[in-house]
Amino acid sequence: MMEDKEQSLTPLEHFGEFKLIKHLTDSFEIQNESTIKGIGDDAAVLNYKDMQTLVSTDLMVEGIHFNLAYTPLKHLGYKSVIINLSDIYAMNARPEQLLVSIAASNRFPVEALEELYEGIKIACKKYNVDLVGGDTTSSTSGLTLSVTAIGTASKDDLVYRNGAAEKDLLVVSGDLGGAYLGLQVLERENEVFKVNPNMQPDLVPYDYIVGRQLKPEARKDIFELLKKLQVKPTSMIDVSDGLSSEVIHLSKHSGMGFRIYEEKIPLDPMVIRTADEFGINPVTCALNGGEDYELLFTIAQSDFEKIKGNPHLTVIGHATEKQDGNYLLLKDSDAAVELTAQGWDSFEK
Repeated sequence: MMEDKEQSLTPLEHFGEFKLIKHLTDSFEIQNESTIKGIGDDAAVLNYKDMQTLVSTDLMVEGIHFNLAYTPLKHLGYKSVIINLSDIYAMNARPEQLLVSIAASNRFPVEALEELYEGIKIACKKYNVDLVGGDTTSSTSGLTLSVTAIGTASKDDLVYRNGAAEKDLLVVSGDLGGAYLGLQVLERENEVFKVNPNMQPDLVPYDYIVGRQLKPEARKDIFELLKKLQVKPTSMIDVSDGLSSEVIHLSKHSGMGFRIYEEKIPLDPMVIRTADEFGINPVTCALNGGEDYELLFTIAQSDFEKIKGNPHLTVIGHATEKQDGNYLLLKDSDAAVELTAQGWDSFEK
C-alpha cells in the first residue's frame, strides 16, 4: 500500500520551474487594494499612495532553522510567513504582501511542496496578506525558504527601536518561554523515536508549548489593540531571539538602560511545569529561548492607565539612564543580574 502511494507522488521535474510556480500559487487570491499586479508577470506592481513602505526578509534552512523529522510542511509554510509578519507589526505597521522563494532537493515531490504552500496560503488568508511573487529552484541540500514581507504605515505611526526615553515603561505581550520548551519536548521525543520507532510520542500534555514552536502567531491583535487604545509605543521590537537579546537591542538603539523584574515576566503554567520537568529555570527560558514572536515595547508613563489591567499586556520594567546598564532584578532578593544576549545565533557552533 505504501509502495503504491510513493509511486503516485509527482517528481518536481514533471512540472519544471515556471509551471510549478503556477501550480503552487494559482489558488492564491488578491486581498489588498495596494496590490495592482501579483504573480504572473516579470514583477509585482504595488501602489501605496502616500504611505511609508516597509520590507523585511528571513531565511529558513533545513537542519539549521527547522527539522522535518517533527515539523509538518504545512506548519513550516505557516511559520515562515508568521516570522516575517511579526517584523512588520513590530514597526507598528500593517503587512500587505509577501514574496516566497524556495530551493528544494529532488527528495521532495510536488505533493510535499503543495503542503508547504497550503500553510503559506492559510497564513496569507488569516492575516489578509497577498502572495505577489518569489522563485523556485533546485537544491543539493534539502529545503530552504526565503520569505520577504512588505508592509505599510503612515509616517506618524511608524515605531522604531530607538525612541525609548528615561522612565518609559517596558511592556510585553502574551507570555514567554513556551516556544523554546516546545522545541525541547520535540527534540526529546525525536531522540526517543530514533531509538524505538514503535514508540509514538504523546504530545497532548504539551500542546500549548509545542504549538508555540510549530505554529506561532504574529501579534496582529496587539497592533490593532494599541491603535484602539490610542497608545503609540516609543520603541518596539518582536521577541524572536529571547527577551534578554531584545531588551539589549532596545537599549543599544535608544541609548537607555533597562530594569526588568523577574516576578513580572509572564509565564504560562505549562511553561513552568515543563521547565521543572527539564530541570530548567522557566525565567531562563523566557530570557534566552526565543521564537515567541511576542511584541516588546516601551510606552510613556502617561499611557499606563490605558493599558492597565489588560490581560494581553504586562509591564515588566522601565527605562533608566544608559550608564545604569541592563539588569534583571531578582524576586525575594535585592540582587540584580546583568542581562546578556544568549538567544539564538545561527552562526554559533
